[in-house]
Amino acid sequence: MKNIKIIILFILSFSFSQFREIPDIVTKVGSAAAPWLRLETGIRAVGMAGAQTASGKGISAVPYNPAALGYLDNIEAAFNKTNYLAGISHNIIGFARKMSSTDIIGFHAFYLDSGSMIRRTLEDHNAGSFRVYNVALRGTYAKIFTDRLKVGVSLKYIREDIWTTYMQTVALDIGSNFNTGIYGFILGMSVSNFGPDVKFKGEGLASNSLEDDDYEGKTEEFPLPLMFRLGVANDFIGPEESSILRSETHRLTFALDGIKPIDYVVYASLGLEYAWNEIAFVRCGTHINHDTAGASLGLGFNYKGLKFDYALTQYGILGSTGQFGVEWEMGK
Repeated sequence: MKNIKIIILFILSFSFSQFREIPDIVTKVGSAAAPWLRLETGIRAVGMAGAQTASGKGISAVPYNPAALGYLDNIEAAFNKTNYLAGISHNIIGFARKMSSTDIIGFHAFYLDSGSMIRRTLEDHNAGSFRVYNVALRGTYAKIFTDRLKVGVSLKYIREDIWTTYMQTVALDIGSNFNTGIYGFILGMSVSNFGPDVKFKGEGLASNSLEDDDYEGKTEEFPLPLMFRLGVANDFIGPEESSILRSETHRLTFALDGIKPIDYVVYASLGLEYAWNEIAFVRCGTHINHDTAGASLGLGFNYKGLKFDYALTQYGILGSTGQFGVEWEMGK
């Protein structure tokens, strides 16, 4: 019991130790490019408020921790659709395959569409319409070093298009997953969006006062939204010998993440998942010290490896979002 307290206190201290160091008025909000890279994806993850650094498994959890691929047994495919806020939608498609007993590879694609927006100029307050498109394509490799340690890395291509301006770059995600051997507690750590500073360019930034029609304007450079995650997970109830309460029918998973983005203060995600015979699932979670996201709920159903999931997240005065996903893991 003493070891359990040490692990939980360690995660909590990471989550809240920097609150006093960074005043509320110095959050650096808006100082990083591509903030959409911080959106929570994966329906199981969303139902647990994004607490996936240690508890995530499979291709849908790769954005939180590439080492999550290390739990794959065979082949997995995933599709998620999200109706986000203000008419925005985003989708993911993923595929992963276990190549050997210790090596797994995967592909994960994220696509965001802002929906149609009115374009306004100084001369015309309705100069047509435009859309914002965001894409993140990642290839992931995970390695199982021992029965307790998994490590993963993702290389991703990032692009954002706003009318006639765009930004594109590449970045790395690195993560690990470690079974402590202490009452089944698992630690997860990851660094996301590690890459060069970026700038937007395109015809939309060109100055009309310049005589050179071929001039292509550029913005100053901005950093990517680098994120550090540290998480802990445990099956309090489950079939494993390490579970605190043994049950062949029921499983209750607890997950807690501490997250530090480069452009915001530390916040935390707390999630729970109840499973009955690994067929029916109920999930809930909450965000702590997050600027918009609050509580979340989720449901899931698994039929011989074919999984259907739904999640709902509350964003205060902004409303709520509903997300639906389908995953298929062969060999289940």
